Amino acid sequence: MLQASTSEVYGDPEVHPQKEEYRGSVNTIGLRACYDEGKRCAETLMFDYHRKNGVDIRVVRIFSTYGPRMAADDGRVVSNFIIQALDGDDITIFGDGSQTRSFCYVDDLLNAMVSFMNTLNCTGPLNIGNPTEFTIKELAQEVISLTSSTSKLVYFFVLKI
Repeated sequence: MLQASTSEVYGDPEVHPQKEEYRGSVNTIGLRACYDEGKRCAETLMFDYHRKNGVDIRVVRIFSTYGPRMAADDGRVVSNFIIQALDGDDITIFGDGSQTRSFCYVDDLLNAMVSFMNTLNCTGPLNIGNPTEFTIKELAQEVISLTSSTSKLVYFFVLKI
């Protein structure tokens, strides 16, 4: 049994890159808390099920995935930046652009998942992403370069109350 978890279980990590043993820094009452904590809970249930019933499980933590057939309106940063650049619109960055992400091409993700499923005596969790993180600003600049866009970077800052 495979559980597709997420790097979001690390919350706002204080350690980069995150190792599988890292417990994270999750804001339990933040805007994304339900998603982050829900995935953490699902991992716990998978491991408890494995321990109690001896079921062969694998848990993978997927980092920011991109690739062909991404929906243009899925709300993820890669597709947003590509569409904005292709349309010549300003590229919107929330914050100062220093936030980092580990991006993973979808074929690499699938190959890693299949390989992990064929590994004996290893439940995980296994991080599947890129060990090199990129800032959101670097991603935006790369998208502009690859698309030969005239888009400009525009920064939006959200006030935290």
